[in-house]
Amino acid sequence: MSGHSKWASIKHKKAATDAKRGALFTKLIKELTAAARQGGGNIDNNIRLRSAMARAKTQNMPTSNIENAIKKGTGELPGVVYEEIIYEGYGPKGVAIMIDTLTDNKNRTTAELRNLFSKKSGNLAGAGSVAWIFQKKGYIVVDKKETEEDKLMNIVLESGAEDMKTEENTYEITTTLGDFEIVKKAIKEKNIKIQSAEITMIPSSTIKVAGPDAKIVIELVESLEDQEDVQHVYANFDIPEKDLVENS
Repeated sequence: MSGHSKWASIKHKKAATDAKRGALFTKLIKELTAAARQGGGNIDNNIRLRSAMARAKTQNMPTSNIENAIKKGTGELPGVVYEEIIYEGYGPKGVAIMIDTLTDNKNRTTAELRNLFSKKSGNLAGAGSVAWIFQKKGYIVVDKKETEEDKLMNIVLESGAEDMKTEENTYEITTTLGDFEIVKKAIKEKNIKIQSAEITMIPSSTIKVAGPDAKIVIELVESLEDQEDVQHVYANFDIPEKDLVENS
């Protein structure tokens, strides 16, 4: 998961500093609307909506935008109905890639994603081709500066976390969907600051990629993330931090 956490950290910094904030807000509004349509507007009973709201607030989205997006999902306000489609494919070196999309035009989205894959030596694959590699989990990251390893380990395992790994600068905690909020709450109650917390797809195995191949993989993933209908991109690459920083 080291590749995932480093990549997520770099993406967060970029989103906070570059001109992509408008596009990010559009994606977040789509996700809020879809989550509310699927599970209702009450965050206590809708973990997907709760997670989407947390992401929106992290990006400083105005409260009015969040509320209107939810109301479009619950039908209180008129809005576009988006189809949720998961695409699967392979990048260079056989890197497995899953893509969550929300689209009002499936044919357009499919054609654009296929084109992006082909430009970077990858290809779209059939349903189920790579899905088996990923599992939906809660994923929490804490900076090492925040606490000692043994202290955090006791907190998260006692509250139901599945695992905790120590990386160069962070602790990475994985949970089941049901225990995600419980573990997150337990950490916060001990006044330990959480760097990031999300529901994500975690690969059961990774593929090491470096050098020129890493550059192409990163370019492919970034181009997929920038596509307007794409909400999330999950990949099982393990790229050295040096290559991530140089090519991101």
